[in-house]
Amino acid sequence: MIEVCDSFGAELVDFNGEHDHVHLLVHYPPKVALSTLVNSLKGVSARLLRKEYDTHVRRYLWGGHFWSPSYFAASCGGAPLSIVKEYIDNQRRPG
Repeated sequence: MIEVCDSFGAELVDFNGEHDHVHLLVHYPPKVALSTLVNSLKGVSARLLRKEYDTHVRRYLWGGHFWSPSYFAASCGGAPLSIVKEYIDNQRRPG
């Protein structure tokens, strides 16, 4: 994820997730189309995961694809980044 973000001139600030989705906090330049960045993140990560964990990945496929074709993106311009980062860091942690 870091390398893909770097290739777009973006910064992966935080990364975490749950068994069926991930949370990324990315700072990216306004010239980058978000859909292009997300598609690249999904494509590269799916290829790497299939290459390394092919037999385990098959049970998590969406109609033959590792990632769902959809994604959710939100701006956090009004919230302090520390709060957003804390939310991401605390995903799937007990208590």
